[in-house]
Amino acid sequence: MNFALPDLLQLRVLDNEIQSYLWFTFWILFGFIFKKIISKTINRIAYKIVHRQTSGIPIDRFYELLNKPLGFLILLILLFVAFENLHFPAAWNLVSVNKFGTRMVLDRGYDLLLAVNIIWVLFRMVDFLGLILAEKAAATETNQDDQLVVFATEILKISILLFGTVIILGSVFHLNVTSLVAGLGIGGLAVALAAKESLENILCSFVIFFDKPFVLGDMVRVGSVEGKVEKVGFRSTRIRTVEKSFLTIPNRKMIDAELDNLSQKTFRRVRFNIGLTHTTKASQIKAIVADIQEHLDHNPDIATEGQTRFVRIGTYALEVRIEYFVTSIDWNLYLRIQEEVSFAILEIVEKHGGTLAFPTQTIQLDSGLEKI
Repeated sequence: MNFALPDLLQLRVLDNEIQSYLWFTFWILFGFIFKKIISKTINRIAYKIVHRQTSGIPIDRFYELLNKPLGFLILLILLFVAFENLHFPAAWNLVSVNKFGTRMVLDRGYDLLLAVNIIWVLFRMVDFLGLILAEKAAATETNQDDQLVVFATEILKISILLFGTVIILGSVFHLNVTSLVAGLGIGGLAVALAAKESLENILCSFVIFFDKPFVLGDMVRVGSVEGKVEKVGFRSTRIRTVEKSFLTIPNRKMIDAELDNLSQKTFRRVRFNIGLTHTTKASQIKAIVADIQEHLDHNPDIATEGQTRFVRIGTYALEVRIEYFVTSIDWNLYLRIQEEVSFAILEIVEKHGGTLAFPTQTIQLDSGLEKI
């Protein structure tokens, strides 16, 4: 039997015409093949709209942020168009979309994917907005606006997430959000207690922002941790330590612990003792102390508060205390000055014939013991 093309296209399989399957296949293939092209075109148009505010941000960075979420969104839209050409066979006896079954699962599953993808796109747009604001903040002298950028972007993301969750609960799962919030009661209190530390960290982030014990770029010491603040987030603060490790500390600990903002210091103090042997003469000690003090006084990187004093006749050594302040908080300069002073001390001690002491004991035997 010969079929004309129009008759073949109208041939029905599982209650759908052949042309409906062809249109379905076309839209699916079109989506997978052209989603990148469509995504780049939309990105290019969007970038042209905002390019006046993005002089320092290349278009590639804009593509990098939005290409994947926008491409997936386009694919979801084309998937919806494709499935509009088909319907379930009546022989399957599927219940309506308002009753639990295959139709409801597919319908709400699609709506959920669409809502999550839109939230993803909005997140990436906030990231790009953060790049623009960070670029403008970097042009200013203060670091406070850099911290504000991070804080503001995180608040925006949390707001989008909360608002998106409410929409998903209401529009996708058809829940009465107002009644749900009002009915939390004891259950909500239990959740709040379980999330006590998270809530404390969030509140502490506001304390850090408004009280400003430190800002981005400051060198701080929190407990045994010392390093540079690289990010102040909504829940935690990230510090690059002097060992170049990357530590994440909850904001609650940043507030509760004793925090020393090293960037607010004008100097870095160095304080230590050296020990000379007991055979060192008083004249030698005076000369050593005087020369070390002279070196501290004439070093341009050391403040005038430098002190060298003979402080104690100890059990194992004659102790000289050396204390001075490096006129910079730069870590590398701090180490270099310490090294210079230490070499100078060794040379001065050697110059005056002194010897550095270490714990020793001298046992003296009496040769005049009487025989019993």
